[in-house]
Amino acid sequence: MTRVIHTADTHLGYRQYHSPERQRDFLRAFERVVADAVEDDVDAVVHAGDLFHDRRPGLRDLQGTVAALRELADAGIPFLAVVGNHEGKRDGQWLDLFEDLGLATRLDAEPHVIGDTAFYGLDFVPRSRREDLDYEFAEHDADYAMLVSHGLFEPFAHADWDTERLLTESSVDFDALLLGDNHAPGVEEVDGTWVTYCGSTERASATERDDRGYNIVATEEETVAISRRGIPDTRPFRFVDVELKEGEGVERVREAVREHDCEDAVVVVTVTGDGEPVSPAPVEELAIDRGALVARVNDRREFDEEQEVDVTFADPDEAVRERVRELGLSQAARDVDEAVRASKVADSNVRDSVKERVESIVDDGDLDAFEGAEPADEDVSDDVAGDDPAEDESPDEASGDEPPESEPASTDGGDTVVAEPDETTESDGTLDEPEDDPAGDADGQAGGTDSQSSMEEFL
Repeated sequence: MTRVIHTADTHLGYRQYHSPERQRDFLRAFERVVADAVEDDVDAVVHAGDLFHDRRPGLRDLQGTVAALRELADAGIPFLAVVGNHEGKRDGQWLDLFEDLGLATRLDAEPHVIGDTAFYGLDFVPRSRREDLDYEFAEHDADYAMLVSHGLFEPFAHADWDTERLLTESSVDFDALLLGDNHAPGVEEVDGTWVTYCGSTERASATERDDRGYNIVATEEETVAISRRGIPDTRPFRFVDVELKEGEGVERVREAVREHDCEDAVVVVTVTGDGEPVSPAPVEELAIDRGALVARVNDRREFDEEQEVDVTFADPDEAVRERVRELGLSQAARDVDEAVRASKVADSNVRDSVKERVESIVDDGDLDAFEGAEPADEDVSDDVAGDDPAEDESPDEASGDEPPESEPASTDGGDTVVAEPDETTESDGTLDEPEDDPAGDADGQAGGTDSQSSMEEFL
């Protein structure tokens, strides 16, 4: 019997909401997974990509990662991993460095046997290069075989990777695919093979409302058992959903915020209904005054008449959003603006993400997407590109497709076996796919300016 923790999408170094505290939260979540692995004495920790949020993580995040991996190594627990789309570099990968330090194994086409199971790896591959994949893997003599990979695999939501083709053309018969990229956990069966996402360890988007966690994967009695284990929140999120009746406005929203404990929390307010437009500033200021770490107000409603909007520098990002709402932009322009201005895509990945979106529109023949809409004010200049971004900075939802409003619930405790086809959860997957050869590696973190040479000095 082999028993491993399957985790992914830890996005270490992600300074969500430009908050250093949130950046530390992502590392704390990973440290919790490591602590669980040591306490449970699992046979290995398997990471399915996006260990880091960016190609150039800051020195502190690298130090924290090395410390966590050393804790695993000291406990005799191997760390097996593949490279995701957020962290992939043109030259050597961070995993290669960790492998040189004896702290990790970068999985590939050769089997790495743990107990009775051979583990293989397939790094993230852009869609444009997948047709050239031959899915050739070296032979093994273990009882089980599992492939670890990163991407949006069928039959989950937003899928663009042909799972059946992989399984059919593969030179190895896999018992399970352990995947990363979708931040929602899920299990499916494809051609007799279990295909599972473990979900992210920390909320990288306000759409990720359910508990974060990881999978426990075990081989027993000629089967593969997959269970879900939640991890405690590193920081509380307060989701305040307000449906306004006609005549109601900002005071009703502020009243709803007062009903929640905002202390040290991320407060996300979503406004719907028939009421008046709501300016984010007074609502966010109230939440901050009540102790919130971060506050965001999302009012996606459309109004026929222009409304005076009270915006303060409490949230300069919202000032920009209010301004560009008036513009008549094409869908293509809105997609490009989302990638460039919103923080949902790592800065070092923006160029490739924009290029891929435009190419996708052209390839699909959807040229109407370049047609602009009528601006709300004909005096508004058209030299500002933008549209209302999603409510949150998410590293994994960077296409025109809208993610689900929320995820299916995770299962806490790790005792429930979920490897059944009828217990599938919907994925809210990563939709940004940078090519492997970007022209530029700008550091996406406000505080992560430490270079790779700094890491070398540290080591």
